[in-house]
Amino acid sequence: MGPAGGRPAPGPATIDRMAGTGDVLLLLPTRSYRTDDFLSAARRLGVGVLVGSDLCHTVEERVGAPPGLVSLDYRRPERAAAQIAALAEGHPIRGVVPGDDGTSVIAALAAERLGLPHNPPAAARRAGHKAESRRALRAAGVPVPRFWTFPRAGGPDGPARAVEYPCVLKPVGLSASRGVIRADDPATFAATWRRIERILEKAASERRPGGAAARAELLVEAFVPGAEVALEGLLRGGRLEVLALFDKPDPLDGPHFEETLYVTPSRHPPALQAAVERVAAEAARALGLLEGPVHAELRLSPQGPVVLEVAARSIGGLCARTLRFGAGISLEELLLAHAAGLPIAALRREERAAGVMMLPIPRGGILRGVEGVEAARAVPGVEDLVITVPEGREVEPLPEGDSYLGFLFARAATPAEVEEALRSAHGRLRFDIRAPLPTV
Repeated sequence: MGPAGGRPAPGPATIDRMAGTGDVLLLLPTRSYRTDDFLSAARRLGVGVLVGSDLCHTVEERVGAPPGLVSLDYRRPERAAAQIAALAEGHPIRGVVPGDDGTSVIAALAAERLGLPHNPPAAARRAGHKAESRRALRAAGVPVPRFWTFPRAGGPDGPARAVEYPCVLKPVGLSASRGVIRADDPATFAATWRRIERILEKAASERRPGGAAARAELLVEAFVPGAEVALEGLLRGGRLEVLALFDKPDPLDGPHFEETLYVTPSRHPPALQAAVERVAAEAARALGLLEGPVHAELRLSPQGPVVLEVAARSIGGLCARTLRFGAGISLEELLLAHAAGLPIAALRREERAAGVMMLPIPRGGILRGVEGVEAARAVPGVEDLVITVPEGREVEPLPEGDSYLGFLFARAATPAEVEEALRSAHGRLRFDIRAPLPTV
């Protein structure tokens, strides 16, 4: 698969590991699964890194002391950027890599202060706000669902009469499909609205980045039928280079939109894949994004690709482990090399098909154990299985929750074989989830 715009596919990825001045700052929240992968990638590249965290001691307890830890105020991006600029006065920083949606604005602000290649902070903010991104994309003529925004303070009754059905209600500031729910009629709309309000209040009590403004309104979109795909890309000087296009084989029709399977390369017709790449590039330009990782979600409607999201960060969770470039280069290595200013000759994913299943949480309760792990790992094509929730931890499914039980990885000659391996392995797992003991 080549870069957007129909250019020929480049050769295998190669990185010139030339010496440079300063470290790369990784903005990794304490909840991030990717700390180990980024640190391993830095060691392979020979690039020095600092870890900018919201709670440094938690990172240190989980992964051991990285080369450097920096405590940042994630809830106030301007303050976090000022902290980074002050750090850079005595410790040179050559690049900043965001780890999730919440840190993409911090990365843009900090890189701007340090004179490094960056996304405009306004563009990063737009990309992280579902309503603002929809407005910018619509104004630029990029295909998006028909949508409405409503203040929460007004309640659901008026909005329920103003929208078309079926529709999808979304908080403007949450991620990972949290709080994203379909409604098929006014009564369901009102119940869904109130359910999302409870989710937002819970998110506020968890002290997540985002602030009150992101909780003040709700986004409502007309439901777009069709398959969904995810595009992983890298912006270099405003030009989108496509790294991978993932199919999502499971139908995502609601009422909730829990993602499970990602499989690459895509099995959709080449002309449709080219249209996806073109629309994603147009969307990045419309948002004003210029530099760094991009993760886009699109629906394949009967009229063509429709943009659901363009995020100024890379794919979440451990899903990046599905991607290898050239002679086994990881996505984290590519992102670090780009941030460090190391020349990257070309970008092309390995030839074999690959995929990941984000293991869904079947019900809420306390995880007491997982059975069938070795049987799942023994399925031909399965490469790894990682359970990320420790036993004894309370779990909650989407749309209230925002995480998965773990990640299952497979590689094979074809996407169909990858999908079959993931489904077969998942069928061998049994999760012992019990209701919490009643409080006295």
